[in-house]
Amino acid sequence: MLKNLDLTFLLNTPAFKHIRNLQRKRLIELEEMVFESKLPVLILFEGWDASGKGAVIRELTHRLDPRGFKVYETQAPRTLEKKMPWLWRFWMQIPRRGQIAIFDRSWYGRVLIERVEGLIPIPDWIRAYTEINNFERTLAADQAVFVKFWLQITEEEQLRRFIEMSDNPMTAWEISAEDWGRHRKYKEYEAALKDMLENTNTAYAPWVVISATDSNYCIYQVYCALINSLEEHLGLERTSWKSLKQLNVQAAKVKEEKISKKARKDEKKAYQKKKKAGEKEAASAKDTLSKNGRSKSGRDQLSKPTGEENELC
Repeated sequence: MLKNLDLTFLLNTPAFKHIRNLQRKRLIELEEMVFESKLPVLILFEGWDASGKGAVIRELTHRLDPRGFKVYETQAPRTLEKKMPWLWRFWMQIPRRGQIAIFDRSWYGRVLIERVEGLIPIPDWIRAYTEINNFERTLAADQAVFVKFWLQITEEEQLRRFIEMSDNPMTAWEISAEDWGRHRKYKEYEAALKDMLENTNTAYAPWVVISATDSNYCIYQVYCALINSLEEHLGLERTSWKSLKQLNVQAAKVKEEKISKKARKDEKKAYQKKKKAGEKEAASAKDTLSKNGRSKSGRDQLSKPTGEENELC
C-alpha cells in the first residue's frame, strides 16, 4: 500500500476550493442519511506526527451538525484504563446507531507507539493484531461502518514541518520532545506501520492510505474516500470524482469566466460612469445656456428706453 503511493500529487487552491464546497454539501447530506438509517460510523485517523490529522478533522467537521458526531483524541491510558483490558476504553467510545465517531489516533497505538517504544512485551503487540481484527469484525457484523485513514509523509517532509512549526511562536508548542524522539525512530515506525497495514487491512475495515504532502490533495482524497464509503454502505450510487488534471482544467475555466465577468462588469461600470458624466455635462451646459438667456433678456430690458426717455428724445 505504501510502495505504490505517489507523494508528489499537488492540487492548486482554486481547484480545491471549487470541489471542496461540493464535497462539504454531500457530506452534510450523508450525515443526515446515516442518522436516518441508524448506521454507527467509526472514522479513524492515523498518521505521522505533523501529517495534518487535526487539520483534516477540522475540515470534515466544519459544516456538520454537531449533534451527529463526536471527536475522540486518543492519549496514553490513564490509571483506571490501565486496570482494564486494553480495548475497554475504546469499547466505551463506540458510537450509538446513527452517530459518527471520529478518532484522532485510535487503538492502533498498540501496534505502533507501544510496540516501537517498548511499552508492552513483544507477545502483547503480536497478539494485538488478532484482538483488533476481532474487535472490528464484531462491530462490523453489527452494521458498524469503518473508514480508516493513514496520512503518509516522508521522513524529510516531517523534518521540514517540525522545523517550520518550531520556528513559529504560534505553533512551536505543538512539537514536543516526544515528537522529536519518534522522528529519530522513523525507520522503526515505518516497519511497524507496514506490519500494521498488512495484518489489519480487512474487507470489513479496510485501510485508505493518503498522500499528505500537499494539504489540499490530502483533504480532497479523504473526502472522496469517506463519501464513497458512506454511499456504498447506504446503498447509494458512488460519486465519481474527477482527476487532478480535470480539476485543474476546470479551475482554469472558472478563473477565466470570473476574469471575463469582472471585465464585463468593469466595462459596464465605466459606461455608466461615462453616461452619468455626459448627462451631468449636458445638464450643466443647459443650466449655463438658461442663465445666459435670462441674463441677456435682463440686459435687453435695461437697454430699452422708457416712455419718459422717449418723450425727451
